[in-house]
Amino acid sequence: MIKVTADSTCDLSPDILKSLGITLVPLSILVEDKAYKDGIDIKPSDIFHYVEKENKICKTAAVNSYEYYNLFKKLRKDYDAIIHVSISSDFSSCYQNATIAAAEFEHVYVIDSRNLSTGSGHIALDAAIMAKEGESVEKICQKLEETASMVDASFVINTLDYLHKGGRCSGLEVFGANLLKIKPSIEVVNGKMKVGKKYRGNFNLCLENYIRDKFAVTDDINTSRLFITHSPVPEGTVELVKDLISSYVTFDEIIDTDAGCTVSSHCGPNTLGVLFKRHSVKQNGV
Repeated sequence: MIKVTADSTCDLSPDILKSLGITLVPLSILVEDKAYKDGIDIKPSDIFHYVEKENKICKTAAVNSYEYYNLFKKLRKDYDAIIHVSISSDFSSCYQNATIAAAEFEHVYVIDSRNLSTGSGHIALDAAIMAKEGESVEKICQKLEETASMVDASFVINTLDYLHKGGRCSGLEVFGANLLKIKPSIEVVNGKMKVGKKYRGNFNLCLENYIRDKFAVTDDINTSRLFITHSPVPEGTVELVKDLISSYVTFDEIIDTDAGCTVSSHCGPNTLGVLFKRHSVKQNGV
């Protein structure tokens, strides 16, 4: 039997994790000088409280190699092989640490998803489905490596305040964005995060333009599955996005998931992304 594990940043829902037997490895969320385990003793709502009510800074910290080692050691007793799906090696040292731990065992494989949130979730979900169907570990790993470069992941964020508090943008950039009502998109390209298009107006208008830009050309889109992943957004926002998408392309499956602590700590509430796969390698945000 093959066991699939993934970093907690993959943002897959509890139902999906349970139905396919995927085990999460929690990153740490640092609130000032105290560490919490992602999804275990801290939730996004807690992060929003710390930032907005107590003016505290929340950051993420990678899983260390010892934690991965202990998990792999435990699971190898019951499984023939383990496939671990990691957040992009350009975002965190999780991949490096997992690789160090995996080297201590036979038949433990670490996949660099080259992504975050449900961009990584696509990879973990594919792995678990193929494992359940009885595919060989070699074939699964080969397929995941190919797919990692084809995931299209992006988010629109309502405010730069959280990025500013985390030291990822300047106060001047925040002031200018708020003054001009700019809501930037964040794109994952070649495993790295970059600022994409900058939208102006209220959140719903920005989402309309974002969806148009994503799906106006559909020739290269793999329509098997789409994640809509978001931190808390106003009621009706997700349904609006679903309707907008359906006017351009029909997906076999649309999965609505909550953004976890990593996305929430960097982007804050009113953040929404669409994450899907293409048939070819995604480059330069296209």
